[in-house]
Amino acid sequence: MQKLIDLLAERLKSVNEIMPWDMEEMLEADPNILVLDVRERDEFDTMHVQNSLNVPRGIVESACEWGYEETEPELVEARDRTVIVVCRSGYRSIMTSFNMQLLGFNKVYSLTTGLRGYNDYELPFVDIEEKPVDIEVADAFFVNKILPYQLEPQAE
Repeated sequence: MQKLIDLLAERLKSVNEIMPWDMEEMLEADPNILVLDVRERDEFDTMHVQNSLNVPRGIVESACEWGYEETEPELVEARDRTVIVVCRSGYRSIMTSFNMQLLGFNKVYSLTTGLRGYNDYELPFVDIEEKPVDIEVADAFFVNKILPYQLEPQAE
């Protein structure tokens, strides 16, 4: 049985990753870049990169194609645009970027470190009303919240 970290390492062999500061530079240089946020709607509504498109990871493949209830026209038409896929930690974005490449997207990047790293670099977020999010609020949101019952039991 493979573990998640092994699966991610395998997918990373064919996925392009970028660091938060590279993303910042790319966005400044090209306003046509699509930032695709694959977190769940409540995560996105709390804070996100301004002008990003939210398509949760669970429906992204059908959102990339015409003829589905989840179809997202901007995403379908982005096959030849640069797309930067973001999530909380960088795991969902790796899996999404890999699958998008299989679906014919030519310039897809996964944000290394996810939005946690983007926040660590102190890049700006906006909330559901497109108002700036205070850095302290963002710090609190991205704190690791693994609960004790989510840890592997210790051998006795």
